[in-house]
Amino acid sequence: MTHRHQFEQIATFFETLTPETVGALKNLYSPDARFKDPFNDVKGTAEIERIFQHMYVSLDRPRFVIVEKIVEGAQAFLTWEFRFKFKRFDTQTEQVILGTTHLVLDAQGRICLHRDYWDAAEELYEKLPWVGSLMRWLKKRANS
Repeated sequence: MTHRHQFEQIATFFETLTPETVGALKNLYSPDARFKDPFNDVKGTAEIERIFQHMYVSLDRPRFVIVEKIVEGAQAFLTWEFRFKFKRFDTQTEQVILGTTHLVLDAQGRICLHRDYWDAAEELYEKLPWVGSLMRWLKKRANS
């Protein structure tokens, strides 16, 4: 199987991820894989699985839409839209976070590094009901 084909399968897995399939993450990641995003920096499949399980507890209908894949050998960058609704706030508006993931495969073809890049201030905090207005005000003041 080529790396390009592996990354296609990984992208499809994340686009079709459900609470019931989170346990299958251990089949994609090496046992000591590292996952890092603006809120987490963990090692090991159990911790990575915990992060994705928490996503389904905290958010309503979260899902990934992979927009683009750039593959070079055993590495890939995936650009994506993360779509969800907040459970804790009185809003039914679907939220969209734009981001990029850097994936690296080990010699066995499993993910050994998963690094997500996205701007938490712009993509998340500005969308929160009370914090958002403060973040937008601070951004405006910093730019003036």
